[in-house]
Amino acid sequence: MDSIDPKTAALVVQDLQNDVIIEGGAFADSGAPAHATSQNVVENVKGLAAACREAGAPVIQVWYIVEDGSAGLKQNAPLFEGVKGANALVRGSWGAAPAEGLEPQDGDHVVEKMRMNGFYETRLDILLRGLGVETLIISGAWTNMSIEHTARHAADAGYRAIVPSDGTSTVNDEWQNAALNYAMQNVASVGTCAEIADAFRR
Repeated sequence: MDSIDPKTAALVVQDLQNDVIIEGGAFADSGAPAHATSQNVVENVKGLAAACREAGAPVIQVWYIVEDGSAGLKQNAPLFEGVKGANALVRGSWGAAPAEGLEPQDGDHVVEKMRMNGFYETRLDILLRGLGVETLIISGAWTNMSIEHTARHAADAGYRAIVPSDGTSTVNDEWQNAALNYAMQNVASVGTCAEIADAFRR
């Protein structure tokens, strides 16, 4: 992987919330907790975030947050129907909180969203531009949905997108492979968390 200038890079940690990837969460039956565990995604992203902070690159938490009863969450697709039906990701709940070990640190930024794409109708783009970001590292869940959608938008918006293969997870290896090795092949660079951290050092 080419070197990464920390002065113009940022890490997005997207949707790594209890309801999304942790046993006992609203979507536990999807297979997402098991896949997140097999990917070691929490520890890998925790380490990558530490490397970014050490290098001086900002860390931005992007959380899916809805109000109680999913008020205002338009029910136009099964994904959004599922969020409401499972009473998931409700502001202030355990399910909406970041997975243990991924809590925001001093200097991190938090962006809230109500759609798959971390950019859509959020302050993410204006925040990144204000920080002078040109390279965006997009970690989180689910790889074939939120991560892929955010990476595509990042590329269209003029950012260099990088996706950590072991800093993302979804519901199983088949969907992970489809997202990383097919859907995003011409959209983003893919590397491990260790490779990305090393690219900062170079």
